[in-house]
Amino acid sequence: MTNIRFRAALGRVASYAPTPVASTGEPPRPLSANETPHGPLPGVLEAIAAAGAAVNRYPDARCRELTGAIARFHGVDAGRVLVGGGSVALLQALFQAFGEVGDEVVYAWRSFELYAELAELAGLRSVQVPLADGVHDLAAMADRVTPSTRMVVVCNPNNPTGTVVTREEIRAFLARVPSDCLVVLDEAYIEYTRAAGAGSGVDLLQEYGNLVVLRTFSKAYGLAGLRVGYLLAAADVVTQLDKPCLPYAVNTLAQRAAEVALGLQEELALRVEATVAERTRVREALLALGLPVPEAQGNFVWIGLGGDAVEFGRWCMARGVAVRAFAGEGVRVTMGTVRDNDVFLEAVAGWAGAPGRAAGRHSGEAMAGVDV
Repeated sequence: MTNIRFRAALGRVASYAPTPVASTGEPPRPLSANETPHGPLPGVLEAIAAAGAAVNRYPDARCRELTGAIARFHGVDAGRVLVGGGSVALLQALFQAFGEVGDEVVYAWRSFELYAELAELAGLRSVQVPLADGVHDLAAMADRVTPSTRMVVVCNPNNPTGTVVTREEIRAFLARVPSDCLVVLDEAYIEYTRAAGAGSGVDLLQEYGNLVVLRTFSKAYGLAGLRVGYLLAAADVVTQLDKPCLPYAVNTLAQRAAEVALGLQEELALRVEATVAERTRVREALLALGLPVPEAQGNFVWIGLGGDAVEFGRWCMARGVAVRAFAGEGVRVTMGTVRDNDVFLEAVAGWAGAPGRAAGRHSGEAMAGVDV
């Protein structure tokens, strides 16, 4: 041990735990990280190979070609687009840029687990508002906004429960939030949303200058290994957010791959629909086994197992399937290939049929995300 004095906040956060490798040395079926099971879209690998010839040079720090493509795709001015090293990097910039030490950030819980850690590291005070039946309680969140609240984050669809709030519910929520408080819509899974009345908040950007919409190329677009995301916001918000972002954070290969992928909407739609079909099939099978599964709108399903969550996750891992267990709450399961999902359902059937099994039993374990 050294005598180095670290920031006290580091003692209150944990390092992110990636999916482990099974003891046999064989990787488990990867249903824990919300990746797409599909490989890169047609033409993306070729674009990456071509871009590789220039890796002796720094990437374009402004991501100008990609920024322009995103702006055209959404019909906004390029000055309202900021590209970053994955949407998490942009979230980190948001937490750092808005609010002084001790100010508040409001978000639902449970939601994306890194919100709490990013707030802690930025010196912000987290105000966690419980979900209502697995869904963001926007009215309760609006009630918790105070003069000390600098930012509110809404994950839609919510990770890990997969639930959504509608566009009109978001509009009503924005009308209640003071104009000097930033509202961040984290839409990492928006491509998979099929719920009536749900949709992106992009159309609300002109109406609300305090709105930020986050997107990623890691999920539906299948570029998780390249780390590239973006946000849409008012031009002055983008100007300020650019300051805490690391220069050259989005490498040359990622920029070119994302630009090509963005232009492949027809191919993307086919892959997304295949995932949505699997999501429906898996959810119906789980419901038939008597498991509590809310309507899912991401590329994953949530099983509300309460105190059985960690044990269920270990059961799946022992059968070669990695899922994401949140102790005392539930399990998030990503949609993989048809075979991956079949193996998972076989494991669930064995779990449900085990002697003395009571799905949904609660034992009050502490909350934590655990890859098992």
